[in-house]
Amino acid sequence: IASRSNPGADFTTDMASTGGTLDSPVKQIQIEGLVVLKIIKHYQEEGQGSEVVQGVLLGLVVDDRLEITNCFPFPQHTEDDADFDEVQYQMEMMRSLRHVNIDHLHVGWYQSTYYGSFVSRALLDSQFSYQHAIEESVVLIYDPIKTAQGSLSLKAYRLTPKLMEICKEKDFTPEGLKKANIGFEHMFEEVPIVIKNSHLISVLMWELEDKSTVADKHELLNLSSSNHLEKSLQLLMDRVDDMSQDIVKYNTYSRNLSKQQQQKHQYLQRRQQENAQRQSRGEPPLPEEDITKMFKPPQPPPRMDTLLIAGQINNYCQNVKEFTSQNLGKLFMAEALQGHN
Repeated sequence: IASRSNPGADFTTDMASTGGTLDSPVKQIQIEGLVVLKIIKHYQEEGQGSEVVQGVLLGLVVDDRLEITNCFPFPQHTEDDADFDEVQYQMEMMRSLRHVNIDHLHVGWYQSTYYGSFVSRALLDSQFSYQHAIEESVVLIYDPIKTAQGSLSLKAYRLTPKLMEICKEKDFTPEGLKKANIGFEHMFEEVPIVIKNSHLISVLMWELEDKSTVADKHELLNLSSSNHLEKSLQLLMDRVDDMSQDIVKYNTYSRNLSKQQQQKHQYLQRRQQENAQRQSRGEPPLPEEDITKMFKPPQPPPRMDTLLIAGQINNYCQNVKEFTSQNLGKLFMAEALQGHN
């Protein structure tokens, strides 16, 4: 892991020789309940507000099912820890797990998110590094805020084959993306998750549920939703502003390109007319000139960031839709209860 913003930069290069790739794609993810608890505990201990926590996923591939059986976090360190080697730390951790007969194969990574804000260039680069080296790699996105409201929010994503090809070619120009026919809806694919526990853990969960207090369950009927909805809409408006700025940049590029094409066309017409006049006078034509040097095309703005912004906007809209639909159900139920009383 080269850095916390790009956890797949260097480590996956070393893992490519040990993990290898298989032909079968991942159709389902089976994750142990202990792994889920470790991810939640990691955020509770080190995550504060919008701070992102990340870690490594370990497991194995069985047919088209990816089984995640263990994980460990990336250590928190400051700028003073310049000598800390994260790649060496991970190799030591996996070596130690192998010595105690625990699954140690690298199968992906996990990351927390703040109000669903995870569609970014850093996540794209990291997942591409993982998936390029280990084909079955996935990224788990854990939303602690939605989980705190009563429903576990844990989703698994992979890059689509189209996006993998574009990232390999590194052609993020408007023409390249148009040729690949890719939009924000074709960037990530969600893989269904199944949480699996042993029979002993299931029995323990039943006992704990019987001993739990009933008062905590009433939080699910809490009608206050202004804070969560307000924050989600604020983040959505920020990304819409970013999208509008990118649209302005692209429109400026389109106008400059069209203006240059007109100038180039006018220059060729004038040159053709002048050559015709020179030929009528018996003079030799003008020497050939390199048009591309005279009219250098403007640099097109990269469109990958715009696609990521569109994907994040779509994610915010889906979160707002899910949240409002749940709260509307609560409000209708409260209205019916109030009318009944």
